[in-house]
Amino acid sequence: MTVARRKLAQGDLDVLMAAHARFVEGKANGRRLSMKFMDLTGLDLSGRLLDDADFTGSSLENAKLKGARMERAILFGCDLRGADLSDTILIRADIRGVCLQGASLENADLTQADFREGVIAVPHATQGLSEVKHEKRTGLADGASFAGATLDGSRFDGVSAHKADFTDCSMRGAVLTRANLKDADLSGAMLENAQVSGANLAGARLIGADLSGVKMEAARLDKTDLSGSLRAPSAPAVERAEALMTLALDANAWAESGGVLGLPAVFDGEDLRPLGTRLNTLKLPALSARGACMVGMDLRGVALQGANLEKADLRGADLSGADLRGARLIGALLNKANLTGAQLGPLPMGGGRSLPSTLADSRLRYACLRNVDLGRACMDRVDLSGADLRGANLQGVTFKDARVDHTNGIAAVEAA
Repeated sequence: MTVARRKLAQGDLDVLMAAHARFVEGKANGRRLSMKFMDLTGLDLSGRLLDDADFTGSSLENAKLKGARMERAILFGCDLRGADLSDTILIRADIRGVCLQGASLENADLTQADFREGVIAVPHATQGLSEVKHEKRTGLADGASFAGATLDGSRFDGVSAHKADFTDCSMRGAVLTRANLKDADLSGAMLENAQVSGANLAGARLIGADLSGVKMEAARLDKTDLSGSLRAPSAPAVERAEALMTLALDANAWAESGGVLGLPAVFDGEDLRPLGTRLNTLKLPALSARGACMVGMDLRGVALQGANLEKADLRGADLSGADLRGARLIGALLNKANLTGAQLGPLPMGGGRSLPSTLADSRLRYACLRNVDLGRACMDRVDLSGADLRGANLQGVTFKDARVDHTNGIAAVEAA
């Protein structure tokens, strides 16, 4: 059955989106946007406030939605082929039965979004709502790019995402049962506790992916590349957790006593994940954790002045507000890490001397560095692809041979 869709001009859509923004903000003359079964092909919705808007059954093919805020938006049964949804906020959005073939959702926030199969009532092309047909639609995302996106807790069951790009995604607790991920690239993706029963991962790349708590034996794995993937902490690592926590508390005492009690902690090569949130807000200056595994850890507000975190795996870790002045993060993995408001400026050493932080050769793909203090830090050869540097202090920072593809705040980076 041909779908009846009314074509809308950009100017008319702009007026309606402005009224919707007033509705969301609780201002006068606001009206919720209802775009059911409309033809919005190629139109520009970039950066718009579209929370709770309804686009049921509409065509948004090749539309521009970059950076739009669409929390809880209804995109049920929409055609989003080739659309630009990069950096879009789609938290808890209804994306059932949507076609996303060839679309870009790079660095989008799709937390708890619903991509499952849906049944849509399609109005007749000429008789409208007087005669409807109920169609079952399966989510299609073949060839779509989700690189760096957040898909935590999303419902992806039964979706076809053949050859889709999920590199460096956060997919913790995502439901991927019966999904077709054949030949998809999930390299570096964080899939902790994701459900993959019945999923087709034949030919997929999961190089370096975090598969902690994932029952991979329930998925189809023909020619699947799992090299370098990370599994749940080993039994010895779990048993060692209390001993490591004792060392951490000893180091905290050393910091608080001005060096009279305790000693700095040495966690080189350790798997610290079993410590969970227990390091939160501790004082651990001069910590040595070279090559340590700290994936997804809660390290908010931790004092890590002068710490040696060379080649540590801190992907998805929360380091917001942490004190990392003078820290050594050479070659560290910080993809999707949250460094909002962290201090990475120089560490005063007395006598007018200071120790700058160094992040040379580190990977900060899709990391959040908003309002971070990077004063005088060495960022040479750093991969900042998709990272958010808005509001960051970049005075005196060096970015020799750094990658800044699709980096927010790129103007400030180039100026530095």
